[in-house]
Amino acid sequence: MTPVSPQVSDHGGGVRSVRVPIPDNPLGHTLVYVVDTDRGPVLVDTGWDDPDSWDTLAAGLAACGTSPAEIHGVVITHHHPDHHGLSGKVREASGAWIAMHAADAAIVRRTGETRPERWFAYMTAKLMAAGAPEEHVAPLRTARPRRLPGFSPAVPDREIVPGELLPLPGRRLRAIWTPGHTPGHVCLHLEERHPARLPGHGRLFSGDHLLPEISPHIGLYEDPDNTTVTDPLGDYLDSLERVGRLSPAEVLPAHQYVFTDAPARVRELLAHHEDRLTGLRALLVEPLTPWQVAERMEWNRPWADIPYGSRNIAVSEAEAHLRRLVKLGRAEAVAGSDPVTYVAM
Repeated sequence: MTPVSPQVSDHGGGVRSVRVPIPDNPLGHTLVYVVDTDRGPVLVDTGWDDPDSWDTLAAGLAACGTSPAEIHGVVITHHHPDHHGLSGKVREASGAWIAMHAADAAIVRRTGETRPERWFAYMTAKLMAAGAPEEHVAPLRTARPRRLPGFSPAVPDREIVPGELLPLPGRRLRAIWTPGHTPGHVCLHLEERHPARLPGHGRLFSGDHLLPEISPHIGLYEDPDNTTVTDPLGDYLDSLERVGRLSPAEVLPAHQYVFTDAPARVRELLAHHEDRLTGLRALLVEPLTPWQVAERMEWNRPWADIPYGSRNIAVSEAEAHLRRLVKLGRAEAVAGSDPVTYVAM
């Protein structure tokens, strides 16, 4: 990896990355990858929709010898705003196509079609069912609809089909469906020899699925209009094993830094989630609501210091783990409990 500027690194073989900032977020930045093709540069993700982020992306592209107007296409690993946020601006500047897996594209469309009032009512009901206290739910009852910064996603115009090569002339970039962090998350396998001849099978753009030091959030797939019972943690664990079997020479994640030995990192994450499931089962010697489980889980800070919005995310992750325990036959919902409680089996 060769630094080109403070924001840009050259990874060789016609692949560079731009560090696009995420405002007021401890992650700091999204690594947006610029992939040369015979028809012009293609981006893997775009970064957060913010003026400073756009300026950084444009400056980074200039350092790569190109500009937003020259972008041929955009491949989105998943729909979250730190990955998809600037897609619309890129398309406005260049006419570039935008590709996303159908499951996440459906979420983007619903986001634009669902009234905020419907979303607030849905989240209020979900949190009450999880056992959240009234003081936590109350702000949602009086919330006023407003456009949230970073949330103005462009509707994709192309579908990423798992297992197929993407339309990047002169490159071999294959989509690997890796649900878990989102239902339509994809990793992208660049099936070309590593430019530094590292051992392994090509390179992997891993999005948020496989990060060098962070375990990505695995919560429920929230959808006000869908009552399907999903198992996102099971999806994620299965996806991890698929990625580990690829044995890429190098992993190019969307956050932190490039790393090698994907199988070792996969093993660490599998062990982490197994330890967490075992710990949760030990908590369920008494019936607990998902909110009570989240309060007792180990996070990167004490529960009292977790901000309001992050508590909602934490409860969703607790529910995903509880749902996995139920599916494995290690826990069950207590019949007739309201809010629902769970107990170990």
